[in-house]
Amino acid sequence: MTGSAGADSPLAPFATLAALPAEEFLAGVEKAAAHFDAASYPQRQMPAEDWAVLTRAGVLLPVLPAAYGGRDSHAEMCRVVESLAERNLAVAVYTAIVTGLALRPVVVWAGEETRREVLPLFAGPLAPTAGFASTEPAAGSAMSGLTTTFEKVEGGYRIRGRKHWQALSATASWWLVVAKRDGEGGREYGWFVVERGDGFRTSQRYDAMGLKVIDYGVNDIDAFVPAHRRIDIGAGNLSSMVDVYLSGRALIGALSGGFLRRIADEAHAYADTRRVGRGPLSSIGFVRYRLDAIDGAHTVCAALGHHVRTRLDLTSDLAPAFPGIQAVKIAATELMVGAANHYQQLTGGEGYRSGSPTNIAAQAFLDSRVFTIFDGTNDLLSQQLAQYCLDRSAGGGLGTFLAGWEPTAPAVSAYGLDLRFLDGTLAQEHLVLAGRVIAYAFAAARVLEWAAETGAATGPVRRAVAFLEADIERVRVEFGLLARLGADT
Repeated sequence: MTGSAGADSPLAPFATLAALPAEEFLAGVEKAAAHFDAASYPQRQMPAEDWAVLTRAGVLLPVLPAAYGGRDSHAEMCRVVESLAERNLAVAVYTAIVTGLALRPVVVWAGEETRREVLPLFAGPLAPTAGFASTEPAAGSAMSGLTTTFEKVEGGYRIRGRKHWQALSATASWWLVVAKRDGEGGREYGWFVVERGDGFRTSQRYDAMGLKVIDYGVNDIDAFVPAHRRIDIGAGNLSSMVDVYLSGRALIGALSGGFLRRIADEAHAYADTRRVGRGPLSSIGFVRYRLDAIDGAHTVCAALGHHVRTRLDLTSDLAPAFPGIQAVKIAATELMVGAANHYQQLTGGEGYRSGSPTNIAAQAFLDSRVFTIFDGTNDLLSQQLAQYCLDRSAGGGLGTFLAGWEPTAPAVSAYGLDLRFLDGTLAQEHLVLAGRVIAYAFAAARVLEWAAETGAATGPVRRAVAFLEADIERVRVEFGLLARLGADT
């Protein structure tokens, strides 16, 4: 069974999407995205008929293999979510979850029987939705504490437990579920493709502050899953889960560029048309500074998106790209929240008004705010990134290591970054802050890379890096503050 359709099939017109040239296909996605513009689209859970607008445009096809009616394109996965994010950040996240977190593991690791059963369902114009169930009420980022279990039974597996904060909690038809099994040989983790009808039930809905298009809640699982729907992701330990999360974090690099392009355009338009006395708002010095900060964030995230699109491949093993993807997630999400805050601040009271006719600042801030929390909090990811680099520094000091480490060395050299304040003994609190420095230095190097490959203007590039340098300097100050606070105790 494949996603192909004969000439007389009602799917035949849709099937031609798989053969369209990339730019023509993406133009169709952009046309569909206009339906969801954040300035007018209701802040509510997405109804099925609106999801169908996207699936008819083929937003799921890039993640699917050609044998199942898909386009099998990493670059198009990135460009689809970037295009959607420019119109509506929440809709882009919705699509990225289905493709990057739920379907990608099936495409990459599932056996052929599971692929034949599941993937064709998502290759048509009325495709369902899918989600990833890992986080639990008693185990957030510390996945070693999860309590959902699986056991081998005749014909398959029995999975029992409770999950929460799953995107599409009440609406997704298919789920990738992670569970554990404790035995004589120790603990084992398993990944399973579960259909809602197998025993996946939503018992409570959450009311999130932002991303209203996406439904969240609590899911109780008491499911029987056929044996073939266990996915062989790796060695059966939590290190295997890293790759699953990395795809979602990488896609943030893509969607951040689209989101910040919209924020920059909106902020400039508002500041240029809002009159203050005899001149526009944009004539005020500090307003121009805020606009520069927004533009700088957009430039950096455009570079990060370029890196994800041209240097990574979501259809393959992402584990070797771990440090870079961690840095992308940290830097991009901090810049998204910062830019949204600048935008809301310069719009004043109107920026605090939901559904304002002059701006989208209130919703932009609420939708972006969660990105530093979800998919691994930035504090945790920063600590992991710093520890990763420290473990490879051979005792020479973290700052010295970064000066010679390929992902950060170009920025250290080109901009004379002095990171020697990282060379001392680093406690846990220092590692969190150091991880941010690594992410900002990584981002600065990606801006250099992007500028060289795209011919970007020197002025915007230099200003963008100047803001990253200021972020690094802020961490240096925080190191000094930690020392002062420690001396006072």
